[in-house]
Amino acid sequence: MIKRYTRERMGELWSEENKYCTWLKVEILVCEAWAELGEITQEALLQIKERARIDPQRIEEIERETRHDVAAFVSQLEEVVGEAGKYIHLGLTSYDIVDTALSLLLSEAAEIIIEDIKDLMEVIREKAIEHKETIMIGRTHGVHAEPITFGLKMAIWYEEMHRHRERMERAKENISFGRISGAVGTYANTPPSVEQYVCARLGLKPTPVSSQIIQRDRHAEFFTTLALLASSIEKFALEIRHLQRTEVLEAEEPFAEGQKGSSAMPHKRNPIGTENLSGLARLVRTNSLAAMENVPLWHERDISHSSVERVIAPDSTILVDYMLDRLTHIIKGLQVYPERMRENLELTKGLIFSQQLLLALIRQGISRDDAYQWVQRNAMRAWKEGNDFRSLVAKDKDIVNIMSEKEINAIFDLNTQLRYVNKIIKRVFYSPEGAIGK
Repeated sequence: MIKRYTRERMGELWSEENKYCTWLKVEILVCEAWAELGEITQEALLQIKERARIDPQRIEEIERETRHDVAAFVSQLEEVVGEAGKYIHLGLTSYDIVDTALSLLLSEAAEIIIEDIKDLMEVIREKAIEHKETIMIGRTHGVHAEPITFGLKMAIWYEEMHRHRERMERAKENISFGRISGAVGTYANTPPSVEQYVCARLGLKPTPVSSQIIQRDRHAEFFTTLALLASSIEKFALEIRHLQRTEVLEAEEPFAEGQKGSSAMPHKRNPIGTENLSGLARLVRTNSLAAMENVPLWHERDISHSSVERVIAPDSTILVDYMLDRLTHIIKGLQVYPERMRENLELTKGLIFSQQLLLALIRQGISRDDAYQWVQRNAMRAWKEGNDFRSLVAKDKDIVNIMSEKEINAIFDLNTQLRYVNKIIKRVFYSPEGAIGK
């Protein structure tokens, strides 16, 4: 069952208020760690925990003067906490808070996206099993090649999404690091035990070593993973767009009652959903490039990455969340036309069996070059004259001299070409090593 669309959930994750609440969570845990070390009294810690509240409007007012968001955030907390407020941000630099909070937010965003991937995989699985024997033409270079089934195409998508699920899980693991190590990462004013305490309670791991920031190759990996995921979404969307072309019309994205495909042409049923996904993938890929540009910074840190991350972190995660949800609903409602698939399969009048014939001749002892020439001359004639390939083969003296009518008929049997499709489907969805258990 597809869950309720999560854009609101992802949007709330990146709201200004939730950012401050996450910062506050980190600050309070730091205070708890100091209290464990006896640097803050239990009374002061209790006062901080009872009184610390976020006021985004007041933070904005202070920031207009300080021109520093974390400084404004700390000042606002000190105002509401009172005397014990002096212990907030004790021994810290801004990015002790910002980077640790960002890791937590990205980790939570990754969890949402992993859930989205699971939902998409489920509807792809359903379509694959439903259409495991729905025969269609496979195309290479956009040209008819040999028969496949629509279920096989879906199985490829399913396995690809399984790899993306694994990548997102790795990206989540590699971004789930915090740091409370001071201005240049030396723990000069805060011992490593504080970092360990905070990270353990946030479900993060302490960075083995850091500068003023967590190194941005971790973030670049995360956003590159999103870009790879978006590229596969576009791949699936592009396939649906091609299959929906009037000349093909083997599958079609859902078209709701009352929907209009064009302001001018009432007959239009355009693949707007999948076209939309193709466009959004470009943005996600562009953001991954920006994340890679953030890796090289001056010395222990400069601020050039900060403005970029304020854009790409919410934008890329919200976009991918949206894209996965939209594609899930498109595939769930996808209209598949087996009859049209069969019509298109027969457009070349048997030419799709040319390789079967070539191999059969080779097995009869004919050299590959001679066999290729015999098959190709009949194939080219079928192309030019629009004749039935099988009929031409049955009249070719070279071929009929070494092959019986029964043997020729067996070559033009779809079941022969597709005899292993069910085995592939079982390997993907049902075997212990298959993706169904992944």
